[in-house]
Amino acid sequence: MDDLNGKKSNNPLVSIIAGSTSDKEVYEKAIKVLNENNISYDLQIISAHRDPDKLDDYLKHSKALIFIAVAGLSAALPGTIASKTDKPVIGVPVSAKLGGLDALLSIVQMPPQVPVACVGIDRGENAAYLAIKILNLRKK
Repeated sequence: MDDLNGKKSNNPLVSIIAGSTSDKEVYEKAIKVLNENNISYDLQIISAHRDPDKLDDYLKHSKALIFIAVAGLSAALPGTIASKTDKPVIGVPVSAKLGGLDALLSIVQMPPQVPVACVGIDRGENAAYLAIKILNLRKK
């Protein structure tokens, strides 16, 4: 993964948060696209279930403008992040179980006032492309 860390930053435009290192194949797709487009990012491995206090602290202090949340199984991470920030959250469902359909549904079925954008199952690269499009709004 060292070759994918070219734009890792302490003041990132995009924060990638994965619930587990087992999601590496998916979040590396996002990292690759962000690097190709010279977008600074930060990568954190924080479980919404196993370490909620660490997640709260990270979100409180992060200067990122957009969060990409990579999550499989119950896929609570994107919704949890969205409930704690007013910044855009892009959820990436992972095909850990049931072909990723369980994660997909967990991400798209959010209650009112807790929106989460969602890309296709295992489509970390599309999350990065969507983040770039959102960042491009600042230029207009």
